[in-house]
Amino acid sequence: MRTLWRIIAGLFKWTWRIVNFVREFILNLFLLFLILVCVGIYFQLNSASTPAETPRGALKVDLTGVVVDKPTVSNKLSKLGRQLLGASSDRLKENSLFDVVNAIRQAKDDKNITGMVLELRDFAGADQPSLQYIGKALREFRDSGKPIYATGDSYSQAQYYLASFANTVYLSSQGTVDLHGFATNSLYFKSLLDKLKVTSHVFRVGTYKSAVEPFLRDDMSPAARESDSRWIGELWQNYLNTIAANRQITPQQAFPGAQGLLDALQKVGGDTAQYAKESKLVDELASRAAVDLLLAKKFGYSQQQHDYNNISIYDYTLKDSANKGGNIAVILANGAIMDGEEAQGSVGGDTTAQQIRDARLDPAIKAIILRVNSPGGSVSASEVIRQELAAARTAGKPVVVSMGGMAASGGYWISTPASYIVASPNTLTGSIGIFGVINTVENSLDSVGVHTDGVATSPLADIATTKALPAEVQQLMQLSIENGYKNFLGLVAKSRNKMPEQIDQIAQGHVWTGSDAKANGLVDALGDFDDAAAKAAELAKLDHYQLVWVQDEPGLLDTLLSQFDASAQALLPQALKAYLPAPVAQVMSDMHKQPGLFNHLNDPQNRYAFCLTCGDVR
Repeated sequence: MRTLWRIIAGLFKWTWRIVNFVREFILNLFLLFLILVCVGIYFQLNSASTPAETPRGALKVDLTGVVVDKPTVSNKLSKLGRQLLGASSDRLKENSLFDVVNAIRQAKDDKNITGMVLELRDFAGADQPSLQYIGKALREFRDSGKPIYATGDSYSQAQYYLASFANTVYLSSQGTVDLHGFATNSLYFKSLLDKLKVTSHVFRVGTYKSAVEPFLRDDMSPAARESDSRWIGELWQNYLNTIAANRQITPQQAFPGAQGLLDALQKVGGDTAQYAKESKLVDELASRAAVDLLLAKKFGYSQQQHDYNNISIYDYTLKDSANKGGNIAVILANGAIMDGEEAQGSVGGDTTAQQIRDARLDPAIKAIILRVNSPGGSVSASEVIRQELAAARTAGKPVVVSMGGMAASGGYWISTPASYIVASPNTLTGSIGIFGVINTVENSLDSVGVHTDGVATSPLADIATTKALPAEVQQLMQLSIENGYKNFLGLVAKSRNKMPEQIDQIAQGHVWTGSDAKANGLVDALGDFDDAAAKAAELAKLDHYQLVWVQDEPGLLDTLLSQFDASAQALLPQALKAYLPAPVAQVMSDMHKQPGLFNHLNDPQNRYAFCLTCGDVR
């Protein structure tokens, strides 16, 4: 018996040793793999930082995804991911506006770049000021004498805006140039909230402050409709004026209106490609293969690439500019403004304030440019940023605000300390107003037999989403909102050298385009980022300057996680839709598209300076 136990114990002993050996062997292999990956990444980053000789040919601007001021993944890590994982058509990809413009400008003076090809089939779009800024760089490239060719099976409005800057625009014989206009759409929840017996306590100041209307109405108010119709009409007219000038036609020819378009299409039997050519929106109708042959004749053919000689804008190495003199810090406020640290796609009040403080205390920084592309958000976070920017100006450092697609509500709040404000004609700004929303569900719970009760030392302490909001709390909230609005007016009036009563006439939540804001005295000049940089140098008395981009670089892990998150966002909704009734799936999708309504409400006093419709122009 003892011998049997020895045999069994020995068997277990050797089995355990073998299992341990296999485990350690696998772990060591995995560790070795990680070391090799890290070494590979290190050398890739080092090689990426060393500019390589650009092959002679075209710069292929094959933009994928959207263009934003501040991508969640840095350009260097994005290029590394492309090298390691390969290129993919990802319409969720974010591209840096400034990297795109700098690449085009560098290519203009690059002797190896003999032309450009705009291949925009995977380009998902950008806001109007960003498109305008890229268009400016394309015009500079074209004016240098280097040709630009645009090729596409079809063109969306954003794609065609850039394509219109080309010398020659090609379109597939089965394609279309989809010009249809701009629109805004929001969901309204009053009836739904009534059915759910949710009580929405809304506090606001501003006739045109429409961000709270989804809680109060089932449709757009006449005041909001009048306001939105005005600025969206201006954006569309500016769009048409630009493409018409590029194509040397009239805006009416570019888009004759819905009925005019239908009449013209009837004349060509519904052939959208032929209509585009006859309307001079494109120059030639040609297949991909035919365009490839034409481009190969122009730029030469690469046997290695099996394509015309070109380099993708994603593989084109941007060279570091030599230090020209004094440093100007560029700080990006991109997204909804939230309290606390920065999260992807938003402006963290604490993070941005710290960046401004670092620039203020750095003796090498002679001026600050705050690039604002935000619909606003938390009043508390906006004030934290504003105070730090005001401190920088008090310290003697000029502060210039460059407005991007949006600098509305809280986005304008943080702009008020600026020495000078530059906005694009297409910037959406203003929206000077305050609101607060507190939802309670006491009636919902009551309908299913659930009740809340308790004691409190005062009505101000008796606040819960499960109980009716005390009248005293409602009065306190309204007073707080009115005080916030009064402070907002005072800040704007002081910065624009006007009386609060004068600002109130153009405030009330009114959204203005950059052109109207200039006419109303809310901004100092119309222009783009280049104009803001030049003004900052002028105010700092710098003949030569170097831009220092102040931003936290995400690490490799952040890059991988963001790619996973993007893939999940792309796949999960489609999977869910397979199990949901079509109307429900569409409502969920539309609710997700509404910027900031549910994801960015974290102000400690429930006070918000936010423009709901500014970021939802399609």
